[in-house]
Amino acid sequence: MDILSDLEARGLIHDTTDRDALAARLSSGPIVLYCGFDPTADSLHVGNLIGLLTLRRFQLAGHLPISLAGGATGMVGDPSGRDAERNLLDDDGLAKNLEGILPQLRMFLEFEGESAAKLLDNRAWTVGVSVLEFLRDIGKHVTVNQMVAKDSVKSRMSEGDGISYTEFSYMLLQGYDYLWLAENEKCELQVGGSDQWGNIVLGADLIRRKLGQTAHALTWPLLTKPDGSKYGKTAGGETIWLSSEKMSPYRFYQAWISVDDSEVRKLLLQLTFLSPEEIDDLVTEHDQHPENRLGQRTLAKELTTIVHGEQAAASAAEASDLLFDPSADISAVSQSALEFISGEVPSTQTQTIQMGIIDCLVETGLCQSRKDAKRAITEGGIYVNGERVNEADSSLTAHHLLHGKYILLRRGKKLWHLLTSG
Repeated sequence: MDILSDLEARGLIHDTTDRDALAARLSSGPIVLYCGFDPTADSLHVGNLIGLLTLRRFQLAGHLPISLAGGATGMVGDPSGRDAERNLLDDDGLAKNLEGILPQLRMFLEFEGESAAKLLDNRAWTVGVSVLEFLRDIGKHVTVNQMVAKDSVKSRMSEGDGISYTEFSYMLLQGYDYLWLAENEKCELQVGGSDQWGNIVLGADLIRRKLGQTAHALTWPLLTKPDGSKYGKTAGGETIWLSSEKMSPYRFYQAWISVDDSEVRKLLLQLTFLSPEEIDDLVTEHDQHPENRLGQRTLAKELTTIVHGEQAAASAAEASDLLFDPSADISAVSQSALEFISGEVPSTQTQTIQMGIIDCLVETGLCQSRKDAKRAITEGGIYVNGERVNEADSSLTAHHLLHGKYILLRRGKKLWHLLTSG
């Protein structure tokens, strides 16, 4: 399947410039394409995933992707999809954010070999351009009529406090990026979310006017939930970051386990490298027994593998099964899964494991008092490493330690505490 047909099958084409011309160009040989990522935070988030994965899909098809960090455009702020102006970043804030996202941009592409990718920063060719040069060489070729016709501008002009000249000028900077890349890197295609369409075609038009060359544009639909909101946050309001420091692989995994059944096929198509045929077979199996959440588990595993690696994905899946499946065999759990759990449930480090279960339950806060602890044991609600505690006078000993270090306590179905020795 050619790259355009694959993107179409995945629901990843919203708009393109001349489709037949783009298809012909792609079939004639490798094309240089780019997607931009502004450093608005010190980590990329799930909203950036389709762009990162689309560049990778093109690379796998033999094309030459450029991942562009917006060291210059990030100082201005893109008004697209926003109803209020961003806070401007100073040099220190921008440098910190760039330091965070550059390694993430690298991890999705191959930078060696026949289809080697490039990682560039638009500040490199923007910082030395004076205002007068920019107005003369770029502004001259773009009319205000074109700019105010963009949806991102029209919506801001008619609502709230309007749009500043700074953000109004953002599309010129993005257009300049495309022009510079066309002239210096032979870039012929820019890709982005559907909210970028106006900015991208402005750049293509600028290339036509300045260089007399054809430039192409392709956008995908924004990643949205059934209610129309973006897939940027978990149900609890936590941003789904790609950085393991801002969001643990376990919590990243959990963010996808809870998606609605109706969204499974779309998300598997758009956010994984499984083929459409594999996904159709998987969804058919999922629909036969939705209670097993095969679709969500596959989505969570595939995405966590892409973002955090196979080992992290395996440990996150194991930790998730352990905490949400009371029948899970805790005695066989890996040390890496327990390490994941230590960051997700209340934990206590202790020098002395040898203690009565009653004292342990009170000290860890699983029970409010000794009386409460005895009652919980009598009711059959206390577990040590998955085994029900039946005797109130029982004690914890070294033989309870998993991997010589951990003891996992549970009250009821959802209250956990991890004891760590040492």
